Amino acid sequence: DFMQIQKNISLKTFNTFGIDVRAKSFVAVKTARLLREVIQSKTLENNLFILGGGSNVLFTKDFDGMIIHSELKGIRVIEENDEHVIVQAESGEKWAEFVDYTIEHHWGGLENLSLIPGSVGAAPVQNIGAYGTEQEKTFVSLEAMNLSTGKIHTFTHNICNFAYRNSIFKTLEKGKWFILNVNYRLQKNPKVSLKYKALKEYFRGKDTSFITIKAVSKAVKEIRRSKLPDPKVLGNGGSFFKNPVIEKETFMPLQKRFPEIPFYELADDKIKLAAGWLIEQAGWKGKNIGQAAVHNKQALVLVNLGNASGTDIMNLASTIQADVLSRFNIHLESEVLIL
Repeated sequence: DFMQIQKNISLKTFNTFGIDVRAKSFVAVKTARLLREVIQSKTLENNLFILGGGSNVLFTKDFDGMIIHSELKGIRVIEENDEHVIVQAESGEKWAEFVDYTIEHHWGGLENLSLIPGSVGAAPVQNIGAYGTEQEKTFVSLEAMNLSTGKIHTFTHNICNFAYRNSIFKTLEKGKWFILNVNYRLQKNPKVSLKYKALKEYFRGKDTSFITIKAVSKAVKEIRRSKLPDPKVLGNGGSFFKNPVIEKETFMPLQKRFPEIPFYELADDKIKLAAGWLIEQAGWKGKNIGQAAVHNKQALVLVNLGNASGTDIMNLASTIQADVLSRFNIHLESEVLIL
C-alpha cells in the first residue's frame, strides 16, 4: 500500500479547458497517511501544484514539477443539534455532488452554490461564491497537511482571511498546505436567500415562505446552465475574469459616458462593475481568435472550440484586457489561475 508517483502524465482530462499538457510527475492522494509518508520520505519535488477539479486553471505549458491531486472521498455528519448540522466533506469530493447531498438531506446553506464545478478542497482556497452568497458564510473549519512537515493543522474561519475569491491559501500560505477535509455548518430549518437579481426574477410572484432549498437549487442550476457551457462539450474555466472593484470617483465620469453601465455599490465608496458587460460592450461576445473564443451567451467565459492551446486562450484574454483598458481605463484581472 504505497503512493504511486506517475511520470510524464497528460493533464488533458484533469482540467476543464481540456488543454493537453504534461506534468513531470503526478501523485493521486487516496489517504492522508500515504501523503504523510511521501512527505516524510522527501520524494516530493520543490515545484508543487495542488490540483482539485482543474476548473479554475489554465495550463499554457507542460508543468515542470509535481502535481498533487486529491482523491480523498467521504461525507459525514460530525456534530448536530435541533437547529444545525456540521457536515465534513473530504477534499476530493466534487463540490456540486456535495451540495446535492446536503439538499437531499434538507440541510440549508449551500443551495445558491449548486453546480459550481471543482472539488470541495478548492472551495475555501478560492472562497467560491455565486447568486448572492459565498462558501465562507457556512464554513466552520478545515484540516490541512503541511507539505513540508506532514503535520495536520486545523484552520478556523478567522484564520482563513476570506475575501472576494480569496483566502490565506492564495496569499500568505500559498502552496504550503494540502487540504484534507472541510466542515460546514448548515441549517435544519433553512431560510432561503433570494437577494440576487436573477433569483428574485425567477421567483417573482411566488410566495417566498413556501420556497424550498431544493427549488432554489433547481433555479440556480437552470440559470447557470442557460449561461455557462458544459466543459464536456466546450472546454472552459467558468468566469475567466474577476468583476472589477473601483473607487467611486473613478466611476462617476465612467457613468457619465455610459449611463447604462451596470454597477453594484460596496462599502467604503467602492463600486463593483460587471466584467461581462465591459467585454460585451467592447464587442467581444461570440468572437474568436482561432480556436479560442468568447462564449456567445456569456462574455465572461472564454472557451476552447476544440484544440486551442493554453497560449491561444491566454492571448485572447490579453487582447480583451488591452481592449477593455483602452476603452474604459479598467484593468480586468483574471480569476482563472494561469500556469
